[in-house]
Amino acid sequence: IYYIRYGDNMNKRKIKTIIFIILIINIVGDDIKPNFYKNIKLVKEPFTYDVLINKEYRLEEDYIPYDLVKIKLEFANNYKYLRKEACESFIKMSKQAKKHNLSIIGVSAFRSYKYQNNLYNYYVQEKGIKYADSASARPGHSEHQTGLALDVMGSNNDYNLFGETNEFKWMIKNAYKYGFILRYPKNKEHITGFKYEPWHWRYVGIKVAKIIHNNNITLEEYQKKA
Repeated sequence: IYYIRYGDNMNKRKIKTIIFIILIINIVGDDIKPNFYKNIKLVKEPFTYDVLINKEYRLEEDYIPYDLVKIKLEFANNYKYLRKEACESFIKMSKQAKKHNLSIIGVSAFRSYKYQNNLYNYYVQEKGIKYADSASARPGHSEHQTGLALDVMGSNNDYNLFGETNEFKWMIKNAYKYGFILRYPKNKEHITGFKYEPWHWRYVGIKVAKIIHNNNITLEEYQKKA
């Protein structure tokens, strides 16, 4: 390590303390912060419903799920696609929400590698790479490419403000019953690598979703314990 002499008047004990702190940072610093986009691993089993895709695990460029199906326009703002089981569960959830006069509409679902590449580059050009990496996955690292992730909006027709809706409150309490989890919750950015996104939901299957919901953990934390 390197340090400078701050003057003869500095207490020697303070100098020792500073050196000790620097040593601690050097030793454990890398363990405190996740290695986002470092030591990237290729996902070997992308078809599992609890597959982990993030800044450490990526998909092949040409990966497209074989069982994509179209979400009924009653529950999507345009032609959107999810994997079959995820789509069926989303429709069941949306129908149940409707019984409570709530409207859960999909606004973004499956995205190809190429689509994500264009989207990420747009954010970089418009707001810089720091913002882009907090708000958008790099190509190959997007959950949307799995066909298991879904961005939604409520009755206010604005997915950016979904967190302020009654639909969001209902999903927080009930989405796990249909196999969905809030993928990027508050105060978990240091784990997920992404800012809080109340509109972004991920299908993992009912069994896994219940565990994640009951323990108030992220998919990353679940996978470490599994």
